[in-house]
Amino acid sequence: MSRKEAVRGIKEFSEATLTRIELGELNFRRNVGVLRTLLKRYSVTDEQLIEELVALNREAPNEDWLTQYRSFMPPGMPHFVGLEAEAVAITAYHPTVVYGILQTPEYAKAIYELTRPVEDTTTEFVTRNVELRMERKRRVLAREDPMRLRIILGEAALRIPVGGDDVMRGQYEEIIRLAEMGNISIQVLPFARGYRAVHDFRILDLGDLPSRVQTDNAWGAISTSDKPQQVSRFNRRFDAMVGVALGVEETINFVKDLTRR
Repeated sequence: MSRKEAVRGIKEFSEATLTRIELGELNFRRNVGVLRTLLKRYSVTDEQLIEELVALNREAPNEDWLTQYRSFMPPGMPHFVGLEAEAVAITAYHPTVVYGILQTPEYAKAIYELTRPVEDTTTEFVTRNVELRMERKRRVLAREDPMRLRIILGEAALRIPVGGDDVMRGQYEEIIRLAEMGNISIQVLPFARGYRAVHDFRILDLGDLPSRVQTDNAWGAISTSDKPQQVSRFNRRFDAMVGVALGVEETINFVKDLTRR
C-alpha cells in the first residue's frame, strides 16, 4: 500500500505527514484517532495490539523541545537528535573536532564562530546551536538510566587550538571529568598509530530497534542508515581504531599532560 493510498479520505492528514511519522520525526500525539484509522486500514484487528500501540504512542518521547531549534538545523538533523536522547548507547569517532556531547559551551561557541564567516551565519545562529548542543548533552548525560558512550578522538581534535588557551584548558578538563565517569569511555588516537577512518561518524544503539549510523556530508546535511550492512561496516571501523588508540587511563593521562602545557 502506498502512502497516498494509506491517507486517502483521512481529513487534515497528508502523505507528507505520514512520511515524517515513518521517519520518526512525528507521532500521533495530537490525533490518536488517525492512528486507529490507519491500523484499521492496515488490517490490524487485534484489539489488545491496537491498545498497546496507542499506549506506546502516548508514552513516546516528547520532542516539542526541538521545535524552537528546527529552523537552525541542517536537513536530517531533527530526526537524528530525536533518536539520540533515546539511544541505549552511542559509539562515535571524530578525527579533528571534540565530539559534540563532550564539548563545553565555550568550545562549542568558538567552533561555530570559526566557521561563521565562511558559512555566512548570524550571531543568533551561533547562540541557538550552542544552546541546542548543550541541551543534547544534558539529555544524554542526565538520564536516570546512564547511556553508554564510547568515543574515539583523533589527536588533532585535541591539538588544533580553538578559542584560545583558556577555552582549550576548560575543554581538556571537561574531557577528563567525563572520562572518569563509569559509563563513558574516551580514547585518543595518536598521529603515529595505525588505521583511522577519514570521516567522523556516530552509531546509535536503539535497544530493541535497529541500530543506526549517522555521518555528515560536505553540504552540512545529516545522512543516516539502519541497514545492517552499513551499521556493521562502521562498527568494524570503530573496532579497528579501538585496537590502536590509547587506552582509557592512557587517554586521561594524555589529556592531563595537555592541560599543563
